Amino acid sequence: MDLKTRHWDRIGNGGLTFTELGFGTAPLGNLYRAISDADARATLDAAWDKGVRYYDTAPLYGLGLSETRLNPFLRDKPRDDYVLSTKVGRLIQHCAPEHRSGEGKWFEVPQRREQYDYTYDGVMRSFEHSFSRLGVDRIDILYVHDLCIFSHGSKEMSDMRIEEFFGGRGYDAMVSLRDQGLITAIGGGINEWEVCQTLAERGDFDLFLLAGRYTLLEQTALDSFLPLCEARGIGIVGGGPYNSGILATGARQGAWYNYDVAPQEVLDRVSAIERVCDAHGVRLVDAAFQFPLLHPAHVTVIPGGQGVSEMEGNAAAARAKIPQGLWSDLKSEGLMRQDAPT
Repeated sequence: MDLKTRHWDRIGNGGLTFTELGFGTAPLGNLYRAISDADARATLDAAWDKGVRYYDTAPLYGLGLSETRLNPFLRDKPRDDYVLSTKVGRLIQHCAPEHRSGEGKWFEVPQRREQYDYTYDGVMRSFEHSFSRLGVDRIDILYVHDLCIFSHGSKEMSDMRIEEFFGGRGYDAMVSLRDQGLITAIGGGINEWEVCQTLAERGDFDLFLLAGRYTLLEQTALDSFLPLCEARGIGIVGGGPYNSGILATGARQGAWYNYDVAPQEVLDRVSAIERVCDAHGVRLVDAAFQFPLLHPAHVTVIPGGQGVSEMEGNAAAARAKIPQGLWSDLKSEGLMRQDAPT
């Protein structure tokens, strides 16, 4: 199946062509539950068969497992046929069992621990380690990963890591890799648009992978960040379009929102959005996938997929046609910002 594509070229270096549906590979790192190598490969094969040609990974995902699972899958694919991104900011190191990172988050993964390192040397080492795990000849996009409050626990710690990134010359390393043509684009993979805006104001970034912050549920990024991206030609990769699950599963008890069980006020809001979708004969998950792509800065949306059925569901959402009246009704009922592009 051919998916719609969007070409992005901010600095005149040829740019990149994204399928509107990309593949976020955190679930292939055994996020929240273990899956077999065979099931991971079947999911990747299903994505390719559906036309997906953008794959995002990171050293963090499964403490290296996501990258190593991509290795055999990508090995026989023509390199110019897909776009690949990974991330820097952590080094993944062998350790004793009792020091393994991510207990309760990553299951049946290598005996490794993560060490934050946003310096020049840390970025370069992480880049080389990713090449070794992925086994590819080229990585297209390099994101600095998780400089946000969500990851570091407080604004003070987030600010400290941002200073480490710029003052320790991790940013300079990324710019150098782009200037040398070793990567096509640099950006940030971040959970908070405010941190993305800080980076955009301090550096020359091409793309931001913004996770869960411009969705059917959340549009505060329209305040200042997304207009800044439009003005500068910065592309947005829409991560977490289902807000950790609730916009795919609907407002059922125990639904996940922002990596945790959804609070009642979120359940109530999703229930209201679902009623409008039902009135238009539209699946909630389809509207959730399509919504970010209505914003002109967005180049792709990358929901995670931990199995073939989830991958097929994402592909169906990418093909969905949404009537204009749905967006109008969501706005008229106060369930979507009036300035959200539709």
